[in-house]
Amino acid sequence: MRVDDKYFRTLWPKEARSAVLQIIDQRQLPHHFIIEDLSTLEETARAISEMHVRGAGLIGATAAYGMYQAACEQRDMGSAADFLKQTRPTAINLQWAVERMLTALAEEKDLYDEAMLIADEDAEWCRRIGEHGVQLIQDIAATKKDGKPVNILTHCNAGWLAFVDYGSATAPIYKAHEEGINIHIWVDETRPRNQGAQLTMWELMHHGVPCTLIADNVGGHLMQQDMVDLCLVGSDRTSRGGDVGNKIGTYLKALAAFDNDVPFYAALPSSTIDWSISDGVKNIPIEERDGEEVRSVRGLLDGNIVDTQIAPEGAKTANYAFDVTPSRLITGIITERGICTASEEGFRSLFNDRQAG
Repeated sequence: MRVDDKYFRTLWPKEARSAVLQIIDQRQLPHHFIIEDLSTLEETARAISEMHVRGAGLIGATAAYGMYQAACEQRDMGSAADFLKQTRPTAINLQWAVERMLTALAEEKDLYDEAMLIADEDAEWCRRIGEHGVQLIQDIAATKKDGKPVNILTHCNAGWLAFVDYGSATAPIYKAHEEGINIHIWVDETRPRNQGAQLTMWELMHHGVPCTLIADNVGGHLMQQDMVDLCLVGSDRTSRGGDVGNKIGTYLKALAAFDNDVPFYAALPSSTIDWSISDGVKNIPIEERDGEEVRSVRGLLDGNIVDTQIAPEGAKTANYAFDVTPSRLITGIITERGICTASEEGFRSLFNDRQAG
């Protein structure tokens, strides 16, 4: 995507075959655009766990490069793989990418080339998600009268900042915008880390897509008032049965959409599908993060990014980072191979070359 008329991916090697990976430090957005060098396996693992990078696809691509760094450092690769897997437990892309790098090592493939291929595939799969998903927006636009926009509700950030490029949930949005379809995006803030307010708004505004920021709890009201035509979300891990694990609060949006007959779609590349899990509600692991994320809010003060405490001193917190939306609440899933129902049968119709378990 473009930032101030310059093309960026979310990660890239400093030089060809360099052990130094360059990323956009997402902790600094939307106020500062900072490029950070990750020179070692430890720095890359810390960047994942502390959310310098975040989002399913980007975590996977970053971890793949971390495995290349481990090889450059002549580490024990099994130990390096375990180290990276522990950084974020919910997003399956991370485990998928690390295991793929181990397979490449066993097959004596070039690990730098494999890491770059994983990044390129992530971008291409998201581009294809846009090609398939835009049809949903086109169909709704065709029913609109007097040139009214298609109103789309998002949650968290499943944009290009969460992947290598294009994004998952935003890929159909960007494609629709490029085709001249009149769209408007409701962006909920997504507490406690505010990825919607800080990242999705920043992305859409840079791309010129009409958008409005709302508090998390506004989505249900908008749906009741017929002000939402479509919900588009991403996923960090989806079971083969179609249950979608995504940023906390997604389940509540799906319930409101179901109650108000609003189509609810999850957009995800196949690297996000956990083929070993049928029941995601019971079996998708949910990351619990530091309570300081709930007790405080991050913002800009005198040009500096600061955390401000908003809860009483010593307040007890529970900070579940994800929830799982059952497949029964999901209208469909958009993948790089097309759109299917949120079910084993739906996935099998697109991915009959994959084995479950």
